[in-house]
Amino acid sequence: MLVLGAGMVGTCTAIHLALRGHAVVLADRRAPGEETSYGNAGLIQQEAVEPYAFPRDAGKLLRVAFKRGIDVNYHAAAMPRLAGPLARYWQASGPAHYPAIAQAYARLIAHATPEHAPLIAAAGAEDLVLRTGYRWVFRTAATMDEALARAERLRGAYGVQHTALDAGALAAAEPALKARLVGAIHWPQPWAVRDPGALVARYAAHFTQLGGRIVQADAGSLRQNGNGAGWSLQTADGPLDAEHAVVALGPWADNLLRPLGYRLPLFVKRGYHRHYTGGPVPSMPWLDADRGLVVAPMQRGVRVTTGAEFAPRDAAATPWQMAGAEAAARELLDLPQPVEATPWRGARPCTADMLPVVGAAPRHRGLWFNFGHAHQGFTLGPASGRLLAELIDGVAPLVDPAPYAPARFGA
Repeated sequence: MLVLGAGMVGTCTAIHLALRGHAVVLADRRAPGEETSYGNAGLIQQEAVEPYAFPRDAGKLLRVAFKRGIDVNYHAAAMPRLAGPLARYWQASGPAHYPAIAQAYARLIAHATPEHAPLIAAAGAEDLVLRTGYRWVFRTAATMDEALARAERLRGAYGVQHTALDAGALAAAEPALKARLVGAIHWPQPWAVRDPGALVARYAAHFTQLGGRIVQADAGSLRQNGNGAGWSLQTADGPLDAEHAVVALGPWADNLLRPLGYRLPLFVKRGYHRHYTGGPVPSMPWLDADRGLVVAPMQRGVRVTTGAEFAPRDAAATPWQMAGAEAAARELLDLPQPVEATPWRGARPCTADMLPVVGAAPRHRGLWFNFGHAHQGFTLGPASGRLLAELIDGVAPLVDPAPYAPARFGA
């Protein structure tokens, strides 16, 4: 069994296959956890029961179009290429489709921390995990009121828990906060990881303890065998053959699938982060809800992460979004010393209907897909890895797999 891609999703898929007795090789051009899984805010978001919908509010769309905020950026030259997927994203975000999508999304999210928990224990990674939750902090009363209304709706619909803090309670709870804000919402159910890449690496080490192998390889060398039975991959140690191959390549999945004839409505949302040391550290990650950035305590310092950027995956970095996020974060925290000379940049793998692609490739025997988790690959890796392993083995799945099936796109 070949698993292509050693991020959170691929590594967890490999673990679940190994736990079921398969001989598994995990292949990547880099070491586990060194790409997209390294660069996120480190949250296992049990509260994130609804995916990020395309905004429908005209004011928000105009603000994005004229680049009047730092939460969303775009490259104008990329828009013609992105027009098709974004149009489908817009349609899927409407009232005719979004409720069913959110229900399917929530069914997977419900398994986020329960599926991470045994892997954290088995990998000896408790030192990396904070179970203190996650805060949204607010600069304006209007933003907080809107968020509280949504939080109450999520409590009623999904049982998501939250606590509201006024300005005084927030100041007392977060001594590192240097600005007087309106208040906060504390979500107690998420877990925070102090080094996301290290957690993936610990999971990968657990995978090898289960008997799995990790090899260096370019996924682009994958070829179907001439008789249509099995797959071959060129690795640094020579060719490798397997009956099954799993594509868990995140934002690089399209590179492999297009030559095989698959035209899925995939796109990326890029993001940036940078670490800072020398100042006080928040007790847990914060979302600055008015500016659209996250600050999180990490082993390397306080990590400041940006919102979304719509641009080609490998286009040159856009410095102003990270600069704006840094300036906004400095209004809340002392951030004396940046760790990296330049910010990290990565890409989130997105689908037009906001659901991951998990299941059998429609036109190739022995080929399986597990990608397209957008903002939640780090959160959903263990759950979707288990789901795919169950589909490969033909046993009762964790959740109904139909909403995530590749065939939904007519591929």
